[in-house]
Amino acid sequence: MQQRLDVLLDQAGITLTGKQKQQLLDYVGMLHKWNKAYNLTSVRDPEQMLVRHILDSIVVAPFLRGTRFIDVGTGPGLPGIPLSIMMPDAQFTLLDSLGKRIRFLRQVQHELKLSNIEPVQSRVEEFPAQPPFDGVISRAFASLQDMVSWCRHLPEPEKGRFYALKGTRPDDELASLPQGIALESVEKLHVPALDGERHLVVLKLNQV
Repeated sequence: MQQRLDVLLDQAGITLTGKQKQQLLDYVGMLHKWNKAYNLTSVRDPEQMLVRHILDSIVVAPFLRGTRFIDVGTGPGLPGIPLSIMMPDAQFTLLDSLGKRIRFLRQVQHELKLSNIEPVQSRVEEFPAQPPFDGVISRAFASLQDMVSWCRHLPEPEKGRFYALKGTRPDDELASLPQGIALESVEKLHVPALDGERHLVVLKLNQV
């Protein structure tokens, strides 16, 4: 697994410390172990987890701006846990409404000694953003419209951004963004060994 991770990181052009690599591998190990009882992800094979969960998450890091982020609908910690390992100086709130997922995340926090994450069990519309976040990250929402509708209260009004992880470029969704939301950029992501396209959509509040 260590060798496989090294190859994937090299192909993605990502440099990590030995500690960060071990934390990512330990996270995959915990996800694989807990998945048998908690059904946290449909991906069963640890090597596939490296591609579809770890690499698919950390390739987003270069595009994130700020130090306070919230991962909405984090599930088993995706992309929040890999990003928190990649960006130890940033703070990540990991939000999910299901208790079993939060219990798993608290165990990950304890075993991996991650001081920069805060797992929170809450529905997004009931979660107060005080203070607001630099970035609202998610790969859980079916549409951009749903994301900005449910999360509009979370980003800092001027510098805050929405970061949506998508597959193919969602041109239809981009053409019908809600009023008050502006497109900043669409970044094509390179995820080694992953079939299909991946894109990061960056949105901002349109100050009138």
